[in-house]
Amino acid sequence: MISRRSPAKVNLLLRVLGRRHDGYHDIVSLMQRISLCDDMDFRLTDGGIALSCPGSTLPEDGNNIVYQAVAALRSRASRMQGVQITIRKHIPIAAGLGGGSSNAATALVTLNDMMALGYSTGELMEIGATIGADVPFFIFARTAWASGIGDHLVEAPDIPPLWFVLVNPGFPLSTEDIYEGLKLGLTKERIKYNIQRFQSVPQIVGALSNDLERVSLNIYPVLSRIKDLLIACGALGSLMSGSGPTVFGIFRGREDAEGAAREIGKSDVGSVYLAHSI
Repeated sequence: MISRRSPAKVNLLLRVLGRRHDGYHDIVSLMQRISLCDDMDFRLTDGGIALSCPGSTLPEDGNNIVYQAVAALRSRASRMQGVQITIRKHIPIAAGLGGGSSNAATALVTLNDMMALGYSTGELMEIGATIGADVPFFIFARTAWASGIGDHLVEAPDIPPLWFVLVNPGFPLSTEDIYEGLKLGLTKERIKYNIQRFQSVPQIVGALSNDLERVSLNIYPVLSRIKDLLIACGALGSLMSGSGPTVFGIFRGREDAEGAAREIGKSDVGSVYLAHSI
């Protein structure tokens, strides 16, 4: 058996440039992996795909993105063994933190190694892109600017270490509904976006933005309360991650973040997580 950690992500910046003919949206996003992780166990078998998600409400069949990722890999690899996968969830589900996409990416990378299938990182990213828009980012495994539907990745090498407090209010948000709330027209041509360089925490804090946030905040005003609470507890800046509803604050360092996590944990706004960038 092999065990792997499967990290969450936050979007430090997310611009939605327009809707595509295929139903996706063109975006530009600065994506950062964080230390909040799920735990995954992999065991090779003589059978097919067996998936277990104890303690969660996730499906354990073809409706699970990890199952879909393994099935996609099996369809390409003629000599692939069966596998038993156990996922122990710590990342909240449907929370804007990419937990499912991370699990799928971890499965692709781990099984490629375990079975010596020989696929390159680029080839695994191509497979991952057929499963979900965020899967290639987790296979890329570096802080990155993502564009297109999220599958075109450029490393962002100068991002300084960051400490976060994340608050999840405990209800899911539909990514599809949030994007629809933007009411964007179809993009008729590729939009160019000048990638910025951030080398300090104040620069990142000053650039925090998410085009999806205003839609989510209009639907759930509690998210504004969480943002205000994070700032009141010392966050330099606060933002909703992805399509939400998780909101994060960036802090000066570990001590400030730990203090804020303790204070916010006394409130009734949701589950509180302490994390750092990886």
